[in-house]
Amino acid sequence: MLGLGTVGRGVYRVLTKNGPLIEQRTGAGVVLKKVLVRDTGRQRGVTLPPGLLTTDVREILDDPAIRVVIEVMGGTGPALDYVLAALRSGRSVVTANKDMVSEHGRELFQAAGEGGADILFEGSVAGGIPIITPLKESLAANRIVSLHGIINGTTNYILTRMTREGLDLATALAAAQEAGYAEADPHADIDGLDAARKLAILASIAFNTRILPQDVYVEGIRPVTAEDIGYARELGYTVKLLAIARETAEGVEVRVHPAFVPQGHPLAAVSGVFNAVFVVGDAVGETMFFGRGAGEMPTASAVVADVMDAVRHLLYRAPGLFGCTCFDNKPLKPPGLVDTRFYLRLKVVDRPGVLAAIAEVFGTNEVSLAQVIQKQVPDLAELVMITHRVREANLRRALATIGDLPVVSEVASVIRVEGEEY
Repeated sequence: MLGLGTVGRGVYRVLTKNGPLIEQRTGAGVVLKKVLVRDTGRQRGVTLPPGLLTTDVREILDDPAIRVVIEVMGGTGPALDYVLAALRSGRSVVTANKDMVSEHGRELFQAAGEGGADILFEGSVAGGIPIITPLKESLAANRIVSLHGIINGTTNYILTRMTREGLDLATALAAAQEAGYAEADPHADIDGLDAARKLAILASIAFNTRILPQDVYVEGIRPVTAEDIGYARELGYTVKLLAIARETAEGVEVRVHPAFVPQGHPLAAVSGVFNAVFVVGDAVGETMFFGRGAGEMPTASAVVADVMDAVRHLLYRAPGLFGCTCFDNKPLKPPGLVDTRFYLRLKVVDRPGVLAAIAEVFGTNEVSLAQVIQKQVPDLAELVMITHRVREANLRRALATIGDLPVVSEVASVIRVEGEEY
């Protein structure tokens, strides 16, 4: 095993505790022979047998008795080099590294092909929730229609605290950091980058085409305010950071952003640090996968299950879709062509004719309003609107014009409304 941090400790504990059960279910004992670490003298919270730790990766890569390598180092530096070397040497690799899989999937599968090895990565998305294997195997008979996911527990925890307690983003983020759910630098989580990497993996599998993290349109939760959360509740919605992928006639649509989700939608009830992925297939219909999306033991559960699959394959050459499923090269749908509904919050001068001026701009740009609420705020009026389904480019063009109107003080919020079609 490469690495012995939080997930690595969990893997060691699962292998130790459930060893007899794993042997019964795979047909062979799984023995952890070497663990690569930076410092063999560091205390790690687990009691390890003598000689297990090493600082020399060659003790792993040069040992012919080692058939499976588990990578839980993280990042795309040395970890990538070690994994590529292991695959090319014919060793199967199990990883929970979303950065490496999302950014270097092509290299990994090519190396696995060269070495006749397997690369498995269930733990790279949504922790202990089975989603990679169901997409590759259990739902393989389906053409996947769409995928909506809450796949970042930190942002879901923050939005849950904002919703339940009326907190602002800064206060909820501080609570997440104090509870250990958010890093000291939360940039990757709250700006949507972590979810975008995971969505790139899921969409690549779901639609059989290679999607990279940079292909995903991303907005984080920084613009979401307590006022938006309050209006969402009033209008019958809950605010979530959604990862969305669907295949359309105009290409594959991949985006991560905050969204108003109807309170009756299954994803609206996913709270705290829990994750969920809502998948629609043309044959199976609607399915949802729910559970803990991160943490020592949930992620270790996924990693060890992959180890067991790799062992079965080595023993029996059991059939499985372990290889790359990106056999198509589908175009990406430009964000401006996406059709959805929007929640808008505008601060305007409180006088007659303002709404008519705004409505005229919307009409010129083919934006139709489904709901309008007007409320007083100090020295101004606040207009809260929900649009009918509209092409994003049309809405953005309208808002650019509206923002320049003398009667409009601020376009305060623009949040998409998703999930009403399920």
